[in-house]
Amino acid sequence: MSYGNRNRNDRGGYVGGRGYGSSSMSQGPKPVEIGKEYDVEIAELSRRGDGLAKIQGFVVFVKGSKVGDKVKIKVETVGPRFATATVVATATARAEETQ
Repeated sequence: MSYGNRNRNDRGGYVGGRGYGSSSMSQGPKPVEIGKEYDVEIAELSRRGDGLAKIQGFVVFVKGSKVGDKVKIKVETVGPRFATATVVATATARAEETQ
């Protein structure tokens, strides 16, 4: 009896259990949609330097933003655990438009 290959697939990865990809967020509808715009505040930076915002707890990486920015974003991609977006307008630009 060998325990070395237990719970491994053909490519050497593990299957089953509560490992990677088994998050409850990967199921069901997402709070964002591709092409739609949302107003967010950048709460922190990712490891790559992109801004990170959350919409109803769902992570959105925002290219070209920094912590504290209040921006309108447009969602480009939506995955099972996060979305990516770009800045459409900043809070100061929108305030100037209304004046």
